[in-house]
Amino acid sequence: MRGSHLTAGVILLLALMEGGHFLTYAAAISLFFMTAQAVISIVLGRISEKRITNLEDLATKVDEQRAQIEQLFSMTDMLQSALSREDAGEVLAATASKLLPDLRGALYIFNNSQDRLDLVTLWPVDGVSNPIKTLIPANCWALKRGKVQINDPQARSLCCKHNAGRNATIEVPMIARGKVHGLLMFASDDLDGAIRLREIARVAQALADSMSLALANIALQEKLRTQSLRDPLTGLYNRRYMEDALERHLKIAERNATPTSVIMIDLDHFKQINDSHGHGKGDAVLRDVAAQLTASVRPTDTIARYGGEELIVIMPECELGHAIDKAELLRSRIESLSTLHGTSITASFGVACVPETSSSVRELVPMADAALYVAKKAGRNCVKAASRRQIPPASNTPPLLAVTKK
Repeated sequence: MRGSHLTAGVILLLALMEGGHFLTYAAAISLFFMTAQAVISIVLGRISEKRITNLEDLATKVDEQRAQIEQLFSMTDMLQSALSREDAGEVLAATASKLLPDLRGALYIFNNSQDRLDLVTLWPVDGVSNPIKTLIPANCWALKRGKVQINDPQARSLCCKHNAGRNATIEVPMIARGKVHGLLMFASDDLDGAIRLREIARVAQALADSMSLALANIALQEKLRTQSLRDPLTGLYNRRYMEDALERHLKIAERNATPTSVIMIDLDHFKQINDSHGHGKGDAVLRDVAAQLTASVRPTDTIARYGGEELIVIMPECELGHAIDKAELLRSRIESLSTLHGTSITASFGVACVPETSSSVRELVPMADAALYVAKKAGRNCVKAASRRQIPPASNTPPLLAVTKK
């Protein structure tokens, strides 16, 4: 640009000095340089404007990505405080609604049997979204491949069977520590929604990764909590939980003036089963006995493994007579397992009740245990109850009043 200015100026100066025809030629040449300069200026200006626009777009994208990263960090921090899958789902819904407000989302998590995925959370809750409630892993390409799957019915591409040719969706399996915990799904209502879903694939993957770790931690916490409360072999509560539950039930019973019964159970000749058939058979018998007990009592009753082959049942709001009837039912059900296992399986029972046989929690379990040993001495495979205690009748004599002598 500066060279063209200088050249045009020199030519004009020489033309003025020489005059004549040279002036005409010089003017034409100068006009050419000036026109070229104008054209170059316009071109360079447009290039500069385009570069400025690109830089502004890039700055906008950087700001958007920074905001997304901040949202993801905030989500990760919130997920550390989530105590359940429902809590984690609420955090995910809140974050996804801010990051991807134009899309509908759903979170599916495997059930305990690992044979299906149940809908845990969906957003927005506007009454319009109606995703399916249950997913079968065999019908989902994302779960079968372990990779992101975009279902685009408009393009007639390969889609998951549960999509049913409706909206375009992106499905991201949530994998952590080598295990699939669930599926994150986003859906678009637009005809060209698949384009939008491809654009947000990275954000969807980041959301799924954060949720995967959170769900893995929640599952680990639940496992540790279960191990601290339950016996690993039978699935029944352990002795520590039983003692806390018994004390709690008795306090409630004392406040409400209701009875609480305890049934002590001991499998007969259990050592012989282990010696004759192996410990594997003994473990199988214990598991089946626990299943029979669980299926035969009320949801409010507590069953625990007291120790070894000894079990205990806590029955709140249950009188002694009803507890004896229940113990007899349990005895017959345990005996029915003999045919299944091909060996004699029986149990002895001891029953005690507050306030009919015992006056406090300290007496209740020892008296049920003593009744159990009576059943053992009586030949096993029977039910014995602790002796009823003598409760003094309430006195009708009015209380004496203090009298002051004059």
